[in-house]
Amino acid sequence: MLIGKPGTATTSISTADPASVTVRGKDLCSELMGRLTFTEYFFLLVTGREPSEAQRYFLDLLLVSIAEHGLVPTNQAARMTYAADPSSLQGAVAAGILGCGSVVLGTSELCGRFLAQARKELESKGGPPGDIVRQMLESIRAKGGKAPGFGHPLHKPVDPRAERIFSLAGERGIASVHVELASHTAAAIGQVWGKALPMNVSMAIAAILLDLDFPLAMLKAIPILARTGGLLAHLAEEQERPIGFLMAHHAQEAIGYEAAGTSDA
Repeated sequence: MLIGKPGTATTSISTADPASVTVRGKDLCSELMGRLTFTEYFFLLVTGREPSEAQRYFLDLLLVSIAEHGLVPTNQAARMTYAADPSSLQGAVAAGILGCGSVVLGTSELCGRFLAQARKELESKGGPPGDIVRQMLESIRAKGGKAPGFGHPLHKPVDPRAERIFSLAGERGIASVHVELASHTAAAIGQVWGKALPMNVSMAIAAILLDLDFPLAMLKAIPILARTGGLLAHLAEEQERPIGFLMAHHAQEAIGYEAAGTSDA
């Protein structure tokens, strides 16, 4: 039995022959190497076009903003994996990247989908954008969901990274409809949730990238790419000053054992 589907498979990203490598229609050695920064090259790889100056600047800024945040779960997972198998640097990086989900690091994508839906509602129904995002938040709240891009266990009352991103967006005049919708969402969040929640860096990343015409479906790529750099920094330190097994020891000390059925809950 045949599986899959018939047809000709093609790629538009790259090809190579004995004398050259072609990436997105350009010769790697003569047209790209020595001219593009890695940030510009990444944008070209993902979108098929070279970035404008604003796109390059803010993509660079956002990658820097999210690359490192201390001993967060992804970095702990990578360091403990490396401690268990120092011969597998790639495995330790992969362990950290696998933690980029809907709670840690992957929330830029959720924020982007929220903003894209808000824009769609705004364009189809019209009306005050503040009312549109408030109704969307009320729907999320009624279903027991969490507001995408709001709240942070450490950064309160504001996330300084988000503040800096929006400040630079204002200075450089690139803020558009998605930044505006994010601002209206921040204004409505307290009304709907009944308490102040700081806008975190994930919402800022999504708003800026969408205003700069970055693909919605690839928003999660930004924290993944950025955090890879941070993970490699932690693994380089793990080689010289290992703490992977120390973290395991402290975790075992901090968490007590409770036999099944003995809880008061």
